[in-house]
Amino acid sequence: MASLDSEFRDNEILLTGANGFLGKVILALLLDRFPDVRRVHVLVRPRPGLPSEERFATEVLDSPPLGPLVEKLGRETVEGRVNVLSGDASRPRAGLGPDQVRDLAGRVGLVLNCAGLVEFFPPVDLSLRANVDSVERLLELCDELDAKLLHVSTCYVAGKADGLVEETEPILGFHPRRTGPGDDRFRADIELADIRAAADALAQGIEGAQRAEALTELGRVRAARWGWVNTYTFTKSLGEQVLAAQDSVPYAIVRPAIVESSLRYPFPGWIEGGRTAAPLALMALGGLLDWPARRDISLEIVPVDLVAAATLAVAGELLAGRARQVYHLAGSDVNPYPLEDLIRLLCAEARANGNRVTHPPFWLDPFPRLRFLDSSGAERRRRAQRRRIAVARRIMERLGRSARAARLRVLELQLGFHEETFRQYMPFILDNRYVFETVNIRATYAGLSPRDRQALPWDPESIDWPVYWRSCQIPGIRKWIQPEAVREWTFQL
Repeated sequence: MASLDSEFRDNEILLTGANGFLGKVILALLLDRFPDVRRVHVLVRPRPGLPSEERFATEVLDSPPLGPLVEKLGRETVEGRVNVLSGDASRPRAGLGPDQVRDLAGRVGLVLNCAGLVEFFPPVDLSLRANVDSVERLLELCDELDAKLLHVSTCYVAGKADGLVEETEPILGFHPRRTGPGDDRFRADIELADIRAAADALAQGIEGAQRAEALTELGRVRAARWGWVNTYTFTKSLGEQVLAAQDSVPYAIVRPAIVESSLRYPFPGWIEGGRTAAPLALMALGGLLDWPARRDISLEIVPVDLVAAATLAVAGELLAGRARQVYHLAGSDVNPYPLEDLIRLLCAEARANGNRVTHPPFWLDPFPRLRFLDSSGAERRRRAQRRRIAVARRIMERLGRSARAARLRVLELQLGFHEETFRQYMPFILDNRYVFETVNIRATYAGLSPRDRQALPWDPESIDWPVYWRSCQIPGIRKWIQPEAVREWTFQL
């Protein structure tokens, strides 16, 4: 394989989603490890009162993951290697003008699409715009630029599955309830036309919060009908099928699992926002003992810097014309970490670090201990706890003990939050045991030079998970996740 240095030196890259969690690390890693990269164009959507250039400066250049690079090279040098394009990936030509497209044609060899809406259950029109419309528009742009498309999706397009998820599963016509190659019930073009028409009809009939609620429910129902666990994975799969339905633009798809805090780059523990595992981790760190979860499931976590490195390695392979269609970026097939071990570690960390962990009062849970429950057992315990809390609150109100009643009301709200959180996460910790095949990314790395493997390490098999959680994930959550989220997710009386 040609060296990645030469591929990145000979081809300009257009990057979408550079202001996102993964996009920032990809941009920093690319500029840091490949100083001769020809040119990076970053597509940034402007906001009211905030032009794209200012948004890039504040959300990307001034962000913590770019800090070491800016300090190393100087701000002017970094700015000089990046061209900010004002646009929107979901609009025709990604919002670029005809003159801009003509200027980029023949220069940009790769469009790297990191943009998307990761929320599990958003209004379906927003999810379609971010995860499907953008793919359609970027394909049109790539066709005009004569560029290839590297698309970041998710492993969880597999939907409801239990066991090994193979990279060779056909994309076109896939749905999680598919019974085999002869099952042609699902057509992405028909499904898209139907759901877009339904969303348009809802949008015209109602307004405001009621409209958003109806569109959210529409996405939930359509996803569940075919076997996807949420609107996010449903629309991501539709975006993949839009790619697979065409043959004019060469493409590859990288599917990360759960992208979490960095292992090494730009520094250990970088994380942004309430990433996928953060609510679960914070509930465990706060003393939650009842878990509707399977002990043997491995929460498929991959450090963000490993995902960024592997994505750039696939980018080089795609530019060289050797890319495979799909790359899973996961680790439990070679280095599993059972959920029981993880939750016990988090509970031990909570005690060891002196967290203010307050167990439920005796009347609510006489024998507090860590429990792994099935869905029916978890629901029985929740119903019993809700009844006891409601009775106790009413008694305190009648006795005029308003402070005690208020604390019980907080406990009711926290119990409701835990229930809603588990409803969203049960597909990943109870209902399905995913093991994602990662043959293709290992084959890619086997063909890289030692220098490229060192510049872009992909080594999930060597991660010591207890050390990673204690040294990277837990400190990262405590430092970078907003304190308001910590207070909301932590179980305190």
